[in-house]
Parts: sequence; C-alpha cells; structure tokens
Amino acid sequence: MPVSTTSPILVTGATGKQGGATARRLLAEGQPVRALVRDPAAPAAVALAAAGAELVRGDFDDPASLPAALDGAAGVFGVPPVAVGPTGFDIDLEVARGRALIDAAVAAGVEQVVFSTVASTSPGSAPGALTGSNGKELIERYLHERVALPTVLRPVRFMTNYLGLGVATFGIDGITGDSAGGVHRHLFPPDEPMQVIALEDIAEFAVLAFTDPTRFAGRTLELAGDDPTPTAAAAAITEATGIPIRYEQLTDSEAAVAGPRIAETKKRWAEGHRWHADIEALRVIHPGLRTFADWLTESGAAAIRATLRAPS
Repeated sequence: MPVSTTSPILVTGATGKQGGATARRLLAEGQPVRALVRDPAAPAAVALAAAGAELVRGDFDDPASLPAALDGAAGVFGVPPVAVGPTGFDIDLEVARGRALIDAAVAAGVEQVVFSTVASTSPGSAPGALTGSNGKELIERYLHERVALPTVLRPVRFMTNYLGLGVATFGIDGITGDSAGGVHRHLFPPDEPMQVIALEDIAEFAVLAFTDPTRFAGRTLELAGDDPTPTAAAAAITEATGIPIRYEQLTDSEAAVAGPRIAETKKRWAEGHRWHADIEALRVIHPGLRTFADWLTESGAAAIRATLRAPS
C-alpha cells in the first residue's frame, strides 16, 4: 500500500544500487517517487524517469539544492554518500552530507526518514566499526535527534558485489575469469560464515518502513539474508552458472598492498569483528527474504555469466 498516492518519497542515491532498487520497488507499489540526481541526463537517471520517477537535480554538497527536492515529500529514503580522500575516510564531509539532508527534511516538515548506513560488527557496536569509520554513527545519532519518525537500515555485504563492486578500487571482490574458470578473492576466511544481503531486500525493508511508519519508527535493523561461507558461495555460483569458481583469501601482505583500509578491515575481522544480523527474525518481518541461492536463480547467475564472458 503506498504511503501517499499524491506526495512522493524522495530517494537519494537513486542512480546507485540501494537507492535505485528502492526507487523501483516503491514505484512498483504505486508510490510516487522523486529521485535526487546530480545529472538528469545520466543513463541511470533517464531509466528512472522512464520507470515513472520524477527527477530533481540536487547534491548533498550543495545544501541550497535540497529544499526544492523535499517540498511536499511524504518521506525520504537516504543513503549518505561516503567520502574517501587520499588519506582515507573524510569523516567530516560524510557527516556534513548526512546532516544537510536531515536538516533539509526537518525544515521541509518531513517527519519520516529511512536511512541506509552500514552493518555493525557486534550487538551495540557502531556502524562502520569494521573499517574504523564512525561517520555513519554520527549521522545515525543526528537522525534520531532531529527526525520524528527515523528508521535505520544497516545492510551487510551486497550479493551483487560478486559482479565486481570494489575490484577497481581495492583489488578485491568480484570474480575474475581465468583459464580454470574464475576466482573470487576477498578478506574472509574460506570456511567461516559470511553474511550477505540482496539489494532488493534492502528495498523491501524500506518499503515496509514507509508503509507502517509507527511500527518501524526509532528502529535500527541489521540486514542480511544468508550467511554462506566463501567456499560454499563459490560452489553455489559454480552450480548455478556452470563455470568453475574457486575462492582465495587474501594474505596479510596482499591486503597491505591493496591499501590501509583493506588491511585494517582484514585485521579487525581476524580479531573477531563479525556482522550479526538475526536472519531468522528478519524473515519473520519479511518472509520473502532472499537466500544466496534465491539471488543466483533470480538474477545473479545470469549476471555473473555475462560478466565473465564479456570482452576484457
């Protein structure tokens, strides 16, 4: 059931992964969507408009562009964009971006804001602890202080990361084709569970929050849909695609070469920092929560095959 048949939900990051999935899911429910974009002519923005979204130009780094985007909105789905500089996270800029959106929403009289941040690594810990960044924690705190009906979603690693997210920047994740089939390289121990989530399920939880604001107001949900080991995930991909895939864990020296952020994340994981979403409890809230096998069947296997067969 749509929140409003006339007032739109403003979706930020709408040309990205989480925002795009959420915008499409809201539109499928008959909910008007206003997409905040920096470039309305970008292919992803054009596709959103074709799907029925209203495009509005705006930028977190230009707070003066936000009031028009929020005028008359029934709610906001926000993905505060991370800021990374030459020396690592730019926490001040990341927090400024998140606060700019929150302040603009409050000024516009918008009561409900659903923010997607990042998973924490133990009950009661801050989001972003795995990488040593506290920007998301500061944004979440500000959200709860300022907004009447706040909801925070904290997703773990995306299933779509197997399609290559992070490869160009950090030299990990994705699947690289080779003469034997393909290899997935990451930080995780090969035989320990590793929680993952489908982008579509992040969108489902966002829609649930917008549909029942009082039920989800003030709540923080750690989101995961499955927890295969990396070797089990590789085996599942092999079965689903017909392409032999193996898993390799980065050594400490390889992680160091990939960069200080990667090395620190590997160190924290080895020290016992783990995502901790309660998958069975989440399935009670959202019975259609996708397993890794579900995602492969639905779209993942075809996308992985296409990625590996694409000309290099």
